[in-house]
Amino acid sequence: MWRAVMISYSIISLCLYPLAIAGFWAYGDKIPSGGMLSAISDTNLQHTSEFFLALVNGLVILNTLTVFPIYAMPVFDNLEIRYTAITGRRRAPAAMRTCLRLFFGGLAFFISVAFPFLPSIGPLIGGLASPLTFAYPCLMWVRIRKPRRGGARRLITGLGCLGLILCVLWVAAALWRLIDKGLNADFFKP
Repeated sequence: MWRAVMISYSIISLCLYPLAIAGFWAYGDKIPSGGMLSAISDTNLQHTSEFFLALVNGLVILNTLTVFPIYAMPVFDNLEIRYTAITGRRRAPAAMRTCLRLFFGGLAFFISVAFPFLPSIGPLIGGLASPLTFAYPCLMWVRIRKPRRGGARRLITGLGCLGLILCVLWVAAALWRLIDKGLNADFFKP
């Protein structure tokens, strides 16, 4: 699995770095708010060759196809663990693992089509889930390792508390943005 992750990240970097370098070369720091794809399609569509547009969109599609399995890997592992716990097998067959991954991919696609307004509440969801990244690892390390009082313990606990404060500020900012801009919830209208 580690080899597959390294290959995926190599493909991701081969997709994103050329887009970032070309975008900064073409637009500088004035890239529109929609990002590189909207900048190309909105501003230079009539002057851009079809090959270049196909190349850029192909890089984005390839990036998406390689990123999804990496971020979905914990879900895949969890589904496989549940399956093996129910059936009593030591390992799920390859066909069942493929079916579980196709099921989750289809479910993710259905959710993205059914709830196209999720990007507007994405910061709120991210702020609620960010303690898993910013706070819990620090506090779990202190709890598990039980370092002596003072130096490392105080620093790591302080980092965990700083992470919690950052998460609270993140949620407050996301709520403020939702209140200020409002939420246009259109179901099944991507």
